[in-house]
Amino acid sequence: MSISGPPILTPPVAMAQPRGLCTDCGLSRMKIAGKCGMACQFIKPDYPRMEAAVHGRARDPGQGDEGHFGPYRAMYRAALTPPAPGAQWTGITTRIAQRLLEEGAVDAVLTMVPDPHDRWRPQPALITDPAAMPMALGMRMGYAPLLAMLEPAIEAGFRRLAVIGIPCQIYALRRIEAELGLELFVIGTPCSDNTTTENFHKFLARLTDAPETVSYLEFRADYHVELRFDDGTHREIPFLKLPLADLPSDFFPLTCRTCVDYTNVLSDITVGYMAGEGAQWVIVRNERGAELLELINGEVSLSPPGSGGKRRSSVAGFIENTRLAAGGLPLRRMPNWLRGIMGWLMPRIGPKGLEFARARVEMKAAETILHLRRQHPRRMKTMIPDHVWRLAEPYGLTSQTGEQESSAISGPPEETLK
Repeated sequence: MSISGPPILTPPVAMAQPRGLCTDCGLSRMKIAGKCGMACQFIKPDYPRMEAAVHGRARDPGQGDEGHFGPYRAMYRAALTPPAPGAQWTGITTRIAQRLLEEGAVDAVLTMVPDPHDRWRPQPALITDPAAMPMALGMRMGYAPLLAMLEPAIEAGFRRLAVIGIPCQIYALRRIEAELGLELFVIGTPCSDNTTTENFHKFLARLTDAPETVSYLEFRADYHVELRFDDGTHREIPFLKLPLADLPSDFFPLTCRTCVDYTNVLSDITVGYMAGEGAQWVIVRNERGAELLELINGEVSLSPPGSGGKRRSSVAGFIENTRLAAGGLPLRRMPNWLRGIMGWLMPRIGPKGLEFARARVEMKAAETILHLRRQHPRRMKTMIPDHVWRLAEPYGLTSQTGEQESSAISGPPEETLK
């Protein structure tokens, strides 16, 4: 089979095989679908071993923020200058991949483009022309079998690939990397909770009377959601005014509520927003990641990430709400008169920069424990890595009998939390 020719390749892939706790990374659609049990992040992840394999060492909780964000060499607050038109933030991820194609360092970039019939639906694609990379700009919402494109890529004779993916895709990719025979450049994005494209459309319909005209949506680190519309107008909605309590309990799948890798620790470079304070957040994890960032030297402004506010009360409040939700109890709604006040206060007194990112990672750790404890307690021993227990322990979430394979671990003392 040859798929050479067009600058964007979207060959058909096999049907997904039914799996429990699956985000359809694409592996079950491949000829090696039998590897799912070994490669899936939601079965028995082994982060210490995989971090050592990819980065040369596992995370060191006593070194900087590695306990929260995984192994890294450097972190930056970053922005492409000027920002790429149509970018979700400034376009760093897409530009790095484009530079790889321009330099001839890769044969293709494996990433997501919009479905031709629905701009919000992700479609996995192989991009071979640098001029076509802007097609990948922006956010998509929904599941997309990214890894299923690996087999067509190999059949087409591609041997050097850049892969842009979210954590569950990248974990599986790293687990099967050795047998692919490919040279990989892995650009990871931190994952916000995913849902189906159909659910996302319903969410948009709760935010505006004209959801079909929404061209951009972003959950920003200043506690607002930004909407942009086809006519050039935009709207900002404080988090506290979002109709999240009106969403069905399964709006976010259990996989996303039990994700243990929010920051995509097995990528060579992670590019996101959580600690960017309005710009982007770049985590250089290894030597290849440093080389990727160097490709856009002169096009990107870099500065140390900032940090401010205190996360403890925000995380503790989230944990209590999650505990109630996981127990099936109704969540108490904030009175409407108070929402405006809190919406004004949160960007001013809430955690910012790295402290915001730490808060989100701790929230995800707690969410994982509480939801698995409620719905799949037998999976806790194999699904929850030690570093997740460390993050949750200062908030009183410790392993119970049979929930943890290794011996009990002691986390940082509570007084070290901000």
